[in-house]
Amino acid sequence: MNVTFSDEEIAFREEVKDFFRTRFPQDVIDKQRLGVPLQRDDMIRSQKSLHEQGWAGVNWPVEFGGTGWTPVQKYIFATEMAEANAPAIVPFGLSMVGPVIYSFGNDEQKQRFLPDILASDTWWCQGYSEPGSGSDLASLKTRADRDGEHYIVNGTKTWTTLGQHADWIFCLVRTSSDVARRQEGISFLLVDMRTKGVTVKPIITIEGDHEVNEVHFEDVRVPLENLVGEEGKGWTYGKVLLQHERTNIAGVARSKYRLKKLRAQAGEAIRGAEPLALDRNFMRKIAAVGVDIKALEYTELRTLAAVASGKAPGPESSILKLKGTDVQQALDALYVEAAGYYALPYVPDQYTLDAPGENHVGHGAETTTSLKYFNNRKASIYGGSNEIQKNIIAKHVLGL
Repeated sequence: MNVTFSDEEIAFREEVKDFFRTRFPQDVIDKQRLGVPLQRDDMIRSQKSLHEQGWAGVNWPVEFGGTGWTPVQKYIFATEMAEANAPAIVPFGLSMVGPVIYSFGNDEQKQRFLPDILASDTWWCQGYSEPGSGSDLASLKTRADRDGEHYIVNGTKTWTTLGQHADWIFCLVRTSSDVARRQEGISFLLVDMRTKGVTVKPIITIEGDHEVNEVHFEDVRVPLENLVGEEGKGWTYGKVLLQHERTNIAGVARSKYRLKKLRAQAGEAIRGAEPLALDRNFMRKIAAVGVDIKALEYTELRTLAAVASGKAPGPESSILKLKGTDVQQALDALYVEAAGYYALPYVPDQYTLDAPGENHVGHGAETTTSLKYFNNRKASIYGGSNEIQKNIIAKHVLGL
């Protein structure tokens, strides 16, 4: 898709390019290039550099410290951030709970939480899924029972991404079972992870990484003031959050960057082998993914325009999530195919910044390609499985 930029937008693009070249932590970009896993400090420093520039709250209203950018500026920023190979923003604070608090929280909650979220001084994680309650989230069983000025929370949340780093967790909890619809008894609660009774247990994923966790709550006392909005309305707030999450999951700009890199590498004769560009079947697969990415860009710009006008992302967010993760997984498979034998998994502890990484095929070094493939199989599940997204599209777009 070709977007014609105004002079002001071209100047903005150059400003963004210069920022990522000169003011963004370059050691973090080096790690990204070599496929070295980022640590908590790397991600915080990256986001703080954006905050210092005034660019952390990309979709936030100006009155809460947001950028006030147009949809085109957001498009430019996402594109240049991907082109710089800078890490994606950790979404749980800035893209998920932040919008819920500034949309539905009271003035005290906005003053208490939003500045720290914007400055990445507080790390948040998400407490939605439970053992047995994933796509059917309305069946969740974690309870929050009132006891004076507190809720007493008991239950378990699972697949809690980066929960081992978190200071706070936002949770959907059941505050009432005496309702006509299960969704009506769910509330949105903010919980300090340091509270007595909160236990985090790691889940090691298929590629051997500690990315997700189980979080257990045993008689955890949470002040009533940490309830966002009205009791029993959490399902409504949670749906707004998921729409923002699904829009972010699409990762259109990053997929464009990965496709561009793969095309360039396919034209190289690496280690004496013929360039993959001579393999017509492989290039056909690349072209098919390219067509999907072009179509996704149109949908992303429509969604950005809706958000800019004050609306929450609509069913377009489900389309972005569904097709965006399909594209990501298709790219993963192409990178593995391109790397061939060199995609065999490596031992992470043996991989350092000193390892060669310039002449390679894959995301990072070739030997990290299969690990990304393994990890990203979950992309079609988190944020609401792709099967659920098809149901949402059928209902809200097709009217079925």
